[in-house]
Amino acid sequence: MLLAASVLALGAGAAEAEMTFNRIASFATPDNMAEGEDRTRETSSEIIAASEDGMTLIYTDSPLGVVGLVDITDPKAPRPLGNIAMAGEPTSVAVTGSTAFVAVNTSEDHVNPSGRMVEIDLETQEVVESCALGGQPDSIALSKDGGFLSIAIENERDEDAGDGRTGQMPAGFLTMIRIADGKADCATAQDVDLTGLADISPEDPEPEFVDVNELGETVVTLQENNHIAIVSAEGEVIRHFSAGTVDLTGIDTKDNGELLFTGTQEGRLREPDAVKWIDNDHFAMANEGDMDGGSRGWTIMNKDGSVVYESNSDFEHALVRIGHYPDSRSDAKGVEPESIEFADYDGTPHVFVGSERGSAVAVYDVTDPANPVLKQVLPSGIGPEGYAAIPARNLLVSANETDLGADGLARAHVMIFERAEGEAVYPTLTSEGTDELIGWGAISGMVADEDGMIHAVSDSVYGSQPTIFTIDPSQKPARITGALRITRDGHPAQKLDLEGVTLDGEGGYWVASEGRTDHLIPHAIYHVGADGGIDEEIGLPAELLAHELRYGFEGITKIGDTLWMAVQREWKDDPENTVKLVAYDLETEEWGAVRYEKAEPETGWVGLSEIVAHGDWVYVVERDNQIGEAAVTKMIYRIPVSEMQPVPLGGDLPVVSKEEVRDLIPDLKSFGGYAVDKIEGLAVTPEGEIFVSTDNDGVDDSSGETFFWSIGRM
Repeated sequence: MLLAASVLALGAGAAEAEMTFNRIASFATPDNMAEGEDRTRETSSEIIAASEDGMTLIYTDSPLGVVGLVDITDPKAPRPLGNIAMAGEPTSVAVTGSTAFVAVNTSEDHVNPSGRMVEIDLETQEVVESCALGGQPDSIALSKDGGFLSIAIENERDEDAGDGRTGQMPAGFLTMIRIADGKADCATAQDVDLTGLADISPEDPEPEFVDVNELGETVVTLQENNHIAIVSAEGEVIRHFSAGTVDLTGIDTKDNGELLFTGTQEGRLREPDAVKWIDNDHFAMANEGDMDGGSRGWTIMNKDGSVVYESNSDFEHALVRIGHYPDSRSDAKGVEPESIEFADYDGTPHVFVGSERGSAVAVYDVTDPANPVLKQVLPSGIGPEGYAAIPARNLLVSANETDLGADGLARAHVMIFERAEGEAVYPTLTSEGTDELIGWGAISGMVADEDGMIHAVSDSVYGSQPTIFTIDPSQKPARITGALRITRDGHPAQKLDLEGVTLDGEGGYWVASEGRTDHLIPHAIYHVGADGGIDEEIGLPAELLAHELRYGFEGITKIGDTLWMAVQREWKDDPENTVKLVAYDLETEEWGAVRYEKAEPETGWVGLSEIVAHGDWVYVVERDNQIGEAAVTKMIYRIPVSEMQPVPLGGDLPVVSKEEVRDLIPDLKSFGGYAVDKIEGLAVTPEGEIFVSTDNDGVDDSSGETFFWSIGRM
C-alpha cells in the first residue's frame, strides 16, 4: 500500500558520510528487578559507568538503594544483570577494570551525615570492601593511573531549614583514598579541608562534583559556593577561584505558556554542577545552578581560573530549535545543564553536555578548547543525570533518572548511542536557519498545502501563544520556516487548546480547539485568516454539549463545504469503544455525525488524535495512551469518503468501516528509544506522501522528543 521507503533509513553514502552519534537501544531500569519484585516501585538511573572492557554498565539507583548492572555485549540488545543492594543511597560510581567503587549516603539526617565507599567485584557481584566516610558523599572519581579515589563529601544543606541557605554545619570536604593492587585501602583515607576558600559561605563548602586529570589533580566544584578548587595528588589545595558570572541575553524568563526569547539576566552566578577535565590544563563544567544561579549553559576554564569559552545562551538556543525547551522552567534555570562527559573518539576530543530539564545532550568537538563546535543534539531520555563514554567501542551511554510511574507512563531508562558513519537520525524537526529564534513544541495537528508545505498547530501547553507553524518536509531534518501567531482583536488568542488544523482554500485556516470546560476552554471551531487573526468562532450545538466530556475534538479536515472533526474518546452518549466523527456544513450551518469503532484498550484508553481527508479516503490516527512495551495501538486507518455521510445528531449514527494503513509502533521503535504515546499529527501531500508527527507535551513529564517522518506514498 505504501510505495516509498521510509525516511527513517539513513541515506548518506558510507564513503562520504560523517561520523555521527545515533541512539541504538534503551533499557528500562525496572527490568533489573528480580522476578516477583514490585515493579511499580520508583526506580532510577543516575550516575553511570562502564567496565574497562566496555561490556558492562553499572548505574546508581537511589530510590531502590541499589546499583544496577546491564550487559551491553550486544549494545543494540542490552540485558539485565540485576541489582546489588547498597544499604543506603548510592550517589556515584567509578570503575577500574572489573572493580566498581560506589559512594553511598547513609546519613540519618542533615545534621548527622555519614557515608561509605563500597567496592564491588563486577564479575561476582560481591562487595569486597567498605570504607567509612566522614560525611555524606556525592561524586566519586578515580585517578587516571588508578592510584586513588577522590570523593566529594557534600554534607548538603537542609533546604527546609535556615531559609534553605548555606551556612549549615557540618561543612563538606574532599576525601582521598589510596588504591593498592586494585583494592581500596581504607586506612589511607585523607580528608582535604575546603573551608575558607569561597566568598560565599566560606565556612560551609558543599563540594558537588570531582574529576582527576593525568597529573593527579582533582578539580572540585563547590556548587552552592560558586567556587572551584584544584587539589594535588598529595591532597593540597593548590588553586581555587570563583566560578564567576554570566550576562545572559536572548532568554525566556517567564513561565507563562509563551516562548519569547527576549529577556536578559545580568551577573548570573554559574554555580556549576558536573565538571570534567578535557586536558591537564582545561576543564568543562555544566552550570546547573542551585541557590542563586544557573547560567543555562556550560563553560571551559583554565585551571588558573581564566574563562576560555562560555556558551552564554547558545547551548539553550540549540535546544530551543529542536523543540526541547521547557517553558515551565523559564522563571528558574531554563534547560538546566547538569552533566558533563569528556572522551576522545578517534583522535577528536568530545564534550557532552546534558540538559536535565530539556532531556537532551549536546555533542561538541573541543579540538580547540576556545572554540568548541556543536556537532549534534541527541535525545537523551527524561531527566538525564549522568553519561558514560566508551570510545573504544564508539559508544555513549546516558542515565536518565526520572521515573513517572508504572501507570502507562515513562520509566527511568539507560540509553545507548553509537558513533558510526551515516546521517544523524535526530532531530527530525528543527527551526534551525530562520532569521528569528523560533521556539516550538507540542505539535498536535497538521495539514499539507498544495505546494507540499505542511502547517501544524501546537496545543494548550503554549496557550498564551497559539501558533500555526509552517514546515518544509523536503529537507532533512524537516524545517520549521515560519510561525503565524494566532490573535483575537490584535492580541494573542486565549483559551484555546488547538488539536487540529485544515486549510480553508482561500489562504486561511480552520482550527479545532479541544474544550475543557473546567478550565473555561470551550469546545469550538475557529476560522483564522491569513494574517493570523480569528474572524469567526463556531460553538458546538446543544445536542453535542449535553453529552460533552473534556476529551473533545482531536483533528479537523475539510471535504467540500463540510468540516469534519474527530472526537478523541467516548462522550456520555457513545456506546463503549466508539467515538463520533462530527460534521459541520459551512453553507447550511447544520451539524451531523457518523460513528467510528475503535480498538478496545488492553490498558488505559484508546482514542483518535487526527483526521485528514485526501482523495477518496479519510485518514485517522487511532492510538492508546501507553508507552514502551505497554504500547499496543498506534495505528493509521482509512475510511472511504463515500461513507462519510453525516446524519442529524440525537439519533442512531451509522458506523463507518476502516482499513489499516500502517502500524506505527515499529516506526517509533526504530528511533532507538521507547515507543512514545502521542501520535498527534498527520498530513498527506498532494502527491499522496504521508507525514506523521508526535506531540512532546512541551517537554513537561516527557522526553521532549518530537518525531516527524514520512511513511511514504499511498
